[in-house]
This record gives sequence, C-alpha cells and structure tokens, in this order.
Amino acid sequence: MKLLAVETSTDACSAALFIDGEISEKFAVAPREHTKLILPMIDELMADAQLKPQQLDAIGLSRGPGSFTGVRIAGGVVQGIAYGADLPVVPVSTLAAIAQDFFNRRADAELSFTAMDARMDEIFWGVYQRNELGLAELYGAEAVTPAGDVIFPDRAGFGVGSGWGVYAEQLGQRLAERVLGVEVEVWPRAACVAQLAAYGFANGLAVAVEQAMPVYLRDKVAKKQSER
Repeated sequence: MKLLAVETSTDACSAALFIDGEISEKFAVAPREHTKLILPMIDELMADAQLKPQQLDAIGLSRGPGSFTGVRIAGGVVQGIAYGADLPVVPVSTLAAIAQDFFNRRADAELSFTAMDARMDEIFWGVYQRNELGLAELYGAEAVTPAGDVIFPDRAGFGVGSGWGVYAEQLGQRLAERVLGVEVEVWPRAACVAQLAAYGFANGLAVAVEQAMPVYLRDKVAKKQSER
C-alpha cells in the first residue's frame, strides 16, 4: 500500500508517505507558514520515493478539528492531488492523530483524554483508547465544549494536547483522580495520520474526494458570515 498524508490543522505542518508499512515524514512547527511549506514537503517525499501521485493508492487527510485556515489548507491540497490523480481520500480526525502520537511513544498508555485549545473559552475534546493493533480508537464522540463540561468514561487515562496547557485546572477538577499524567506538547503529525489512514483504507473507509469534508465541530465558525 502506498499512501500520502497531509496535516496542517495546528501550528505544526507535516506530510508523510506510508509505503508498505514504512513511514517517512517531513514535519515543522511553523505558524502561518503552512502554505509555503506543505507542497515542498510533499514534493520532496514523493521525489525521494520516486513516486508520482498516480502510483498512490489513497491520500490521508487530517480533516480537523483545528485551525479553520489550517484545516482548509490541508483540504485544498488533498483535493488538488486527489482530483488530479483520481485517488480516494481517507479522512482522519486531528484529535485521533494527537492521541496516536502519544500512544506511539507511551507503551503503557491505554486511554487518552485528548484536548485541543479551541479558543473562545472552549476545547476540542475526544477520548481515545488504544485498540488491539495499538491504534487510537474513539470512545464516545468528539465535541467542542467548555473544559468544565467534558464527557468521559469512568476510567483512568492521560491528559494529552494543548487544551491541557490552557485549561489544566478545569480539566483536572472535572476528571479528578482519573488523570494518570499530562502531556501538553503533543502535535498532530502526518505520520500518525498516515498510520490511521492506512488502517482505514484497508478497512474500506476511503471515500471519493468530494465526500472528504472538513470537520470543524464549531458550526458557527465554519458558517459564512451571511449565514450566522
């Protein structure tokens, strides 16, 4: 399987290639530089692998939630490549990619209370558990919510993501003794998007490019000004 993945939903920007289980990645934390960086990253990965887009099986898209502009950048890049090469797309949650990076580095972690700062006094929230393959699997539903209102299972896990840096007190009070530890500096990475997208592709979760829609969670931000 050959799969390209793109991730630009936060201040981090990355692209990755999954080729028969091996992953190569270009990654940089570069706020407001995504439009300059992402296409050269993709071009370098493809050139190093001596691949053309038509030789890929699919593209993995980090579909949000995240920065409105960042999610749109990834969507536009993926649409352009997928349309041009007639490729299907596998959408992957940005929150899942964050949880997956944490699981990849922490063999002892089985549950991730994943939180991204969504501004406006809210967080993007998702609880992910490690499945039998070591992959992040959503427990319940993702949401945009005040930190004090998060919904979670009665299980112990790790606090992961930027939301824990901004709303540590509220989240800590809400989850209490269920929090085994906290790691704030965890980015969504294209390597993790590729990892999850490869699994999704193998299990029939790829969609036509026109069906690969971004997920903002916060409807009032995603709507046009005239619709608010």
